[in-house]
Amino acid sequence: MDEHTPLLAPINSLPKWQLAVLCAVRLVDPLTFTQIFPYINQFLSRLNLAANKSQIGFYSGLVESTFAFFQLCSIYHWARFSDNVGRRPVILVGTFGLAISTILLGFASSLPAILVSRSLAGIFSGNVAVLHSVLCELTNAANQSIAYPIYGLFWPLGNIIGHGSSFCGALAEPALHHPLLFDHLLFRDYPYFLPCLATGSLAIIIGLIAARSFEETLPGKRRGDVTPTVGGPNTMDAPGDIPPISVFYLLRNPVIRSLCISGTALCFTATAFDAVFVLYCYTPIQLGGLDFSASQIGYALAIAGIASVLLQIIFLPTLLTHIRHARLYNLCMMFWPLTYLTLPVLNLIARGGMVMGGQHGELQPSTSYAIWLGITQVMVMSRIGCLAYSVSLILVKQNSSATALGKTNAIVLWGMCLARALAPAFVSSFFALSVDKRVFGGFLWLVVMIAISLAGCAVSLNVSHSEGYVEDGTYAANERLVENERYGGNVPTERHAENGHYR
Repeated sequence: MDEHTPLLAPINSLPKWQLAVLCAVRLVDPLTFTQIFPYINQFLSRLNLAANKSQIGFYSGLVESTFAFFQLCSIYHWARFSDNVGRRPVILVGTFGLAISTILLGFASSLPAILVSRSLAGIFSGNVAVLHSVLCELTNAANQSIAYPIYGLFWPLGNIIGHGSSFCGALAEPALHHPLLFDHLLFRDYPYFLPCLATGSLAIIIGLIAARSFEETLPGKRRGDVTPTVGGPNTMDAPGDIPPISVFYLLRNPVIRSLCISGTALCFTATAFDAVFVLYCYTPIQLGGLDFSASQIGYALAIAGIASVLLQIIFLPTLLTHIRHARLYNLCMMFWPLTYLTLPVLNLIARGGMVMGGQHGELQPSTSYAIWLGITQVMVMSRIGCLAYSVSLILVKQNSSATALGKTNAIVLWGMCLARALAPAFVSSFFALSVDKRVFGGFLWLVVMIAISLAGCAVSLNVSHSEGYVEDGTYAANERLVENERYGGNVPTERHAENGHYR
């Protein structure tokens, strides 16, 4: 590092308004994905698709999976496109596309129409990897410990607004529930148009704000960027002059390869936990569950939401500052097997505290207190495990070439999207098999999930072993390594510049 090396921007250089707009755009994806959950069963029942209401679950699962499947198919293509044309146009197309497809859902009057609208929404939501790339380009090692936790809040916040709250459900069938305001032919013929309109309108507003004030962040496409001389120190700032980088080339980077595999395991484990925890709480105590009511399950999920917010805002910035990022990623991953191991302990406590001769599932007061204390511990542990998502974003930035940042984020997120699509059905099937056949005392699902989480932990250790590996012989790679050393100590002090590899 000499007098020609540019000084790093201080922490207060973080473009706060750009980050705020980015977070608002991030909110659109989970909101449009989950807003249908509170009323999808009623929506499908109204179409008379099945004679037996118990069969509606198949169709609702089909609708929910369609979104995830088409997001999975489009995520890499959006990222590759953004590496060529810029981040801003891809973000705007995705945001307005999600808005329009969500509003069209409200006019659907058949299953094919619903599937088409959800397919379009899934395609446009594939720009999530581009959002991650923008976050990487807006921040540096001096301010990322503040920006990443804030950004990480908006996925769970979107889930809370869309699924966890009663907002979207309360807007469904407005002509029936609020006739003084909505007794109109439109709302009688399309009873689920209002929640789609409300969600889509919010997405349009966010899209208009982004179109008005969001600036391009891709090097070489930003306002004021000058195309560098070929062979100069900033050659990487001209994406169009760089030959296309393949997925296989990116996966040669051992850190990116480990982040892809461990990230898939992380998302599979976390998504499965969210699904199986509800089943576990609902199952009778004698069959290995907790026999909770719907309201009690809601309280437990609320604990998880509160814990997620507090951990992201209060603790994660400090952890990112004081712990090496790869080590922190390993530690967060290790909380998942511990979380799953704690679940059967709650059932043992419940079995030991049941009131003799009392009503089914009735517990002694002291036992109820102990169970809720244990649930709080489990939910906090699970949210600590989820911090690995934010840490993974930083590790991708630190270990990828700036010329292919969008593609690198995409291949890591591709595995996560695949896991998110498969995990609920997988763990629910194993849970049902375990309880019905009493395999491993009804806890076969637990054995399987602990094994998957341990495998993810093992793979995540390779991130620490290869930390600082950047296969990019550009000036930017050198600068990125210097930046990491200066602000986080996240790259070993010894670097060998042989064949373009920096370790």
